[in-house]
Amino acid sequence: MGAGRRALITTAIAVVCAVTVLAAPATAFASPTPTPTPTPSTTASSTPVTNKDLEAVRAKLDDLYHDAAVATDAYNAAEEQAQKQSAQIVELAKKIVKGQEKLDELKDRAGAAARSQYRTGGLPDEAQLILSDNPQAFLDGAGRILQGQRATKGLIAELTRTQQDLKQYTADASTQWQQLEKNRQAKAAAKKEVTTRIAAAEKLESQLEKQEKERLAALEQQAALKAQTAWLDSGALKEISGKASAEGKAAVAYATAQLGKPYEWGAEGPKSYDCSGLTSQAWASAGDPIPRTSQEQWKQLPHVDVKDMRPGDLIIYFDDASHVAMYIGDGAIIHAPRPGRTVTIAGAGSMPILGVVRPDA
Repeated sequence: MGAGRRALITTAIAVVCAVTVLAAPATAFASPTPTPTPTPSTTASSTPVTNKDLEAVRAKLDDLYHDAAVATDAYNAAEEQAQKQSAQIVELAKKIVKGQEKLDELKDRAGAAARSQYRTGGLPDEAQLILSDNPQAFLDGAGRILQGQRATKGLIAELTRTQQDLKQYTADASTQWQQLEKNRQAKAAAKKEVTTRIAAAEKLESQLEKQEKERLAALEQQAALKAQTAWLDSGALKEISGKASAEGKAAVAYATAQLGKPYEWGAEGPKSYDCSGLTSQAWASAGDPIPRTSQEQWKQLPHVDVKDMRPGDLIIYFDDASHVAMYIGDGAIIHAPRPGRTVTIAGAGSMPILGVVRPDA
């Protein structure tokens, strides 16, 4: 394979970098790493694509898929918030309907009370007492009128409170609509970012021949094995002896049953998953719901030391908590890696570990 072929691969990397940088919004998720300068395609024609070239491709693919994972987390977070806000708007709408019905009823009652007072309120109380043929009956009636007046005041107060409640419900619903629209926009921006990064990665991979793809896969496996070996050599696994809880066993069983299913960003089963979709659904099936995204799982769930890790715990990866996997014991994890891959078992130390969280702490 000639230098022209190498130039094509190198140029593809540079073009993908340029495209993804230009396509990224002003608040980009992660900056692409520098890439090799394109090699002129007119050089000698017998040099094969080297491992160094493929390492550059692998590094760029890692960047692209990492950025896609970050954007996927942003998409999932916006989707989760939009669902919550939609539910809140529905509940507020129900309250507004009930409040309006109550307000109409109170207005009817207030009107009836006003009409009753008008009919009996022609003369002052003193005059009605003097002219009455039955003073005791008048006094009894006056007492009832006083009770009615008090009830009317209470009715008016309730009417005022109901009007204030309706006003607040309406304001809350308006606020939720605004937030819903913001999250829809955030979701659309994240979706564009995800699809842009994945398309760039696929374009880069499409420049490789079958044998080069096989060599690239081998390099990826070697890198993962090297990282896992280094993690094991650190003695981390020797200290890990925790036993799974009943809920942890159920979560592991669920995750294990998903082996071989494809990765799909934004998916949470049952046919496909992204990384946090798999872990959140596994724990939901165990009766212990957890946050939807890897970043929120890292923020909200209790942290435990790696040495105290037990099956069912979640390992959060990378400094930005952009990936999550489930520990299953013996230094292994189950996870949904990235687009083009399936739910699989891998080494717990095959990626940079940020920390460990425990859903059922």
